[in-house]
Amino acid sequence: MEIKIQSIHFDATEKLQAFIEKKVAKLEKTFEDIQKVEVQCKVVKPATAQNKEVSITATVPGTTLFVEKVSDTFEESTDLCVDSMRVQLQKFKEKLRNR
Repeated sequence: MEIKIQSIHFDATEKLQAFIEKKVAKLEKTFEDIQKVEVQCKVVKPATAQNKEVSITATVPGTTLFVEKVSDTFEESTDLCVDSMRVQLQKFKEKLRNR
């Protein structure tokens, strides 16, 4: 699984990148055939609360899954995204099984 992290409108620290990679790597336990995962971290309206947006795009055989969450910190947004992506992957896996 290839993991690509982009930080838009700011420079991501190594600590943040390591955190994201660690969390995203756990998605492979849910679905083994993930080919590529793109994570985009973006600061929306710098002066407000709830301004850290994280979106995850996972490429799996036959489709692309996408989630996007906004919260106070990138870590929190990443957690929410990974949880949401895990649910999508489980649903996708069930669909594959039923065919």
